[in-house]
Amino acid sequence: MNPNKNYMVFSGTATKYLAEKICQSLGCPLGELQITKFSDGEFAVSYEESIRGRDIFLVQSTFPNSDNLMELLLMMDAAKRASARTINAVIPYFGWARQDRKDKPRVSIGAKLVADLLSVAGVDRVITMDLHADQIQGFFNVPVDHLYASNVILPYLRSLQLEDLVIASPDVGGSKRANTYAKYLGCPLVLCNKTRARANVVATMQIIGDVEGKNVVIIDDMVDTAGTITKAADIMKAAGAKTVRACASHCVMSGPASERVQDSALEEIVFTDSIPYSQRCAKVKQISVADLFAETIRRVINNESISDQYII
Repeated sequence: MNPNKNYMVFSGTATKYLAEKICQSLGCPLGELQITKFSDGEFAVSYEESIRGRDIFLVQSTFPNSDNLMELLLMMDAAKRASARTINAVIPYFGWARQDRKDKPRVSIGAKLVADLLSVAGVDRVITMDLHADQIQGFFNVPVDHLYASNVILPYLRSLQLEDLVIASPDVGGSKRANTYAKYLGCPLVLCNKTRARANVVATMQIIGDVEGKNVVIIDDMVDTAGTITKAADIMKAAGAKTVRACASHCVMSGPASERVQDSALEEIVFTDSIPYSQRCAKVKQISVADLFAETIRRVINNESISDQYII
């Protein structure tokens, strides 16, 4: 521990790879935390150094399985009981965000429940990135610093120097995000209109706009089973697109996603490293957001504005 610092950074098990990069950017060591696992699957959290009076930053994405969320809650509870001055949850990927409203009778609103759990555990601030729905910020009664993956994705897209560029949204719900990219890059926007047979299963899809002879980049916030994004890519390629790429913030990539991407018309699919990706797929590329989160933490510590970090 650096005695000249009033803050400390700790990490749960699944997001340690990113926390180490964040600490490297901040020039501070990763705090010592022990997670003891029992044979029945239960686990306990303990800090191996004093955190009394410190501003604590806990780095943990809450992707499946639920142990990642539970780890974060226990880390927060232990920090509160160890007299940390403030508890800041750094959640690059906020899970359960798709459950942000009642879209049919008798369903849970998982995003609100997770927000309540974090609040009860003692969170003082949440730092996250590309929530599935912006209104989730309103589920908290503490400050939420909502970052955008565009900070790292846009420079990458510019580096490709693609001519006849078109930005596409894989569904109508993501049109606002895609339109923002299109305006910034000064290129046309194309939409895909889809209907679902059930969750994770696309029934039909139509393209709204012209992609013939264009280099298309599909923008999304997350890719789960990759059914939507690969179907969109295949349809656009069949409609005469020169190349089709995809960029998404969160690499969920569950089930058959890797095989679907590999077999699709996609040239590549670019993610941030908010979620680790261990499966082998030559078309998947990850860009780190460690510096983005490190700079945000630095500004929070120094009580500086973070708004000028936003490209769009």
